[in-house]
Amino acid sequence: MLRIAVPNKGSLAEPSAEMLREAGYRGRRDSKELVLADADNDVEFFFLRPRDIAVYVGSGTLDAGITGRDLLLDSEAPADEILPLGFARSTFRFAARPGTASRAEDLAGKRVATSYAGLVRAHLADKGVEADVVRLDGAVETAITLGVADVIADVVETGTTLRNQGLEVFGDPIMRSEAVMVTRRDADEASVAVLVRRLQGVLTARGYVMLDYDVPTHLVDQACALTPGLESPTVSSLQNEEWKAVRAMVPRGSTNRVMDALYDLGARAILVTDIAACRL
Repeated sequence: MLRIAVPNKGSLAEPSAEMLREAGYRGRRDSKELVLADADNDVEFFFLRPRDIAVYVGSGTLDAGITGRDLLLDSEAPADEILPLGFARSTFRFAARPGTASRAEDLAGKRVATSYAGLVRAHLADKGVEADVVRLDGAVETAITLGVADVIADVVETGTTLRNQGLEVFGDPIMRSEAVMVTRRDADEASVAVLVRRLQGVLTARGYVMLDYDVPTHLVDQACALTPGLESPTVSSLQNEEWKAVRAMVPRGSTNRVMDALYDLGARAILVTDIAACRL
């Protein structure tokens, strides 16, 4: 039975649970449930703190798990990212009072407060910078005001919280994070192949729609150029030989632009259908 770690709280928890449900796995009914067996899919889920998941997976206790890329790298656990999952995106950056620094190389000898000490130490080491990394659990933006640090390193979304503390970001991003599927480094890829394939199917279903339309026969090539699909669109004959029916997957974000272009070309009966699941 495949043993999978799932975040039990925080911004990763509900999107992870929803993605697994879309992939056909059983979901827990009670948020207090710590272990959930899904006998139909030969899987057992363990609901854990997101920060601990890479450690459990890397130790070989569990086969795979969902966590943040930032948490994976910060843990320094022997686990590897095998699939980005497209949610919980964030940017990790340095911030300080204006004039303190403009790049990572300016941090030599300074105190840097963060909740991701392992990640920051590794980044500074890559830059050849020696600094005092101060580990804090949450609310690191107050560390400078309270005299604990000269600089902070934290997740930045809008930057409003930092500006309220009189801070500004500087330098290049330390990293860009998102939810990822991880496995231990010596894992047998075949053991998690079905899980990965199912999650890839969810990602594709979320990113594409199915587009159907009718188009005059002499315009088929032009229409197919607008909707090339993944391998090739499906073109079918209609009772009226002057028209063809075309079906293709198109990126969700470009759906309306493609529909407009098809209509202007001469296509009609243009229909869009959501994809519930797929395998490519």
